Amino acid sequence: MEDKKLVMVFKNTLGNSFSITVEDPKEDLEEQEIVDAMNLIKTKNIFQPKGYDIAECVSAKVVDSTTTEYDLLV
Repeated sequence: MEDKKLVMVFKNTLGNSFSITVEDPKEDLEEQEIVDAMNLIKTKNIFQPKGYDIAECVSAKVVDSTTTEYDLLV
């Protein structure tokens, strides 16, 4: 099973980093779309991690991972 996630990293007003993860981002996602979304999240102050405002957009990455599950009898 293959999983794809968009991980966006921000800093709050205390300087603490936190991330927001989006499962299964669209295949043709472009960098500018990510930048725009992160700026919108920051501007609208949608999330307040631990009660503090978002101060900075730090980074973003799309992570691909493959999981192999085994049905083991133990």
